[in-house]
Amino acid sequence: MPQVRNTLSARKKFSRESLAKILFVVPAGLYLALFFGYPVVKNITMSLQEYTTRTFFTGEAPWVGFENYVTVFSSNLFSPALLNTALFTIGSIAGQFAIGLALASFFKRRFPLSNFLRSMLLLPWLLPLIVGSATWRSILDQDSGILNRFLETIGVIQDPIPWLTSPAVALTAVVLVNIWVGIPFNVTILYGGLQDIPDELYEAAALDGATGWKAFRHITWPNLQPVVSVVLVLGVVYTIKVLDIILGLTNGGPANATQTLAVRSYQESFIDFEFGVGAAYSNVLILISLLFAVIYLRANRRAVDE
Repeated sequence: MPQVRNTLSARKKFSRESLAKILFVVPAGLYLALFFGYPVVKNITMSLQEYTTRTFFTGEAPWVGFENYVTVFSSNLFSPALLNTALFTIGSIAGQFAIGLALASFFKRRFPLSNFLRSMLLLPWLLPLIVGSATWRSILDQDSGILNRFLETIGVIQDPIPWLTSPAVALTAVVLVNIWVGIPFNVTILYGGLQDIPDELYEAAALDGATGWKAFRHITWPNLQPVVSVVLVLGVVYTIKVLDIILGLTNGGPANATQTLAVRSYQESFIDFEFGVGAAYSNVLILISLLFAVIYLRANRRAVDE
């Protein structure tokens, strides 16, 4: 009998603990289902329908199957938009990470006003993106922009560069602005990662002559890799869907030179009012992000196993 009572008591305790865990998880599950699950399902459903402005009045959205996806993949703008998305993402991530790591390493050294300067770096992150885009639009203006005037004054260029009006330069200009926006995030996360590396490791390495680049290669980089992985993954997920910066600077022009998949999705939905086609474009973006996440998780798991 005592053994049976102990078993029943253990079962009751286990059931209470399980119930408590479930109750803690339920709010998060409901939030994810409501604000993430439902929009994704709705977006997939919309991409399989002829969803236009008429639907808002009649409530009718005929099923068209994969016709919207055929429209997307057969569009003359899809390949350039996909290429621009890749170039924009790779260029932005590379620039943000390189400059962010350099600044994080610089601010790790204690010096006067370091805290003030580090806080000022957050300014691009705190400004509304549309405000930042408008500011950079004036800076990059071909005729009156301060950047061209400065480059002409120091003798770097002879003629003004059409940063936002030339198809050959516009994408580079947009990438540079997005790098400026993303640097504070990279500095903040990487600086926190650098702070967690014990100083004793550098002191011990210095005794063996490992300083400067050697210390970075054998101490800083290996210990910083988990943080680097988080920064790169979040950076890709954020950058691949950037819209407001491009709209504020070039609106996808000139001559579609800065068209990305996110811009195409916006224009199809809210300019041409082809919501089904716009949803198909956004689903392609979701699929690319999911593919990148799977590749990252598999590579990270392989690294852990090794």
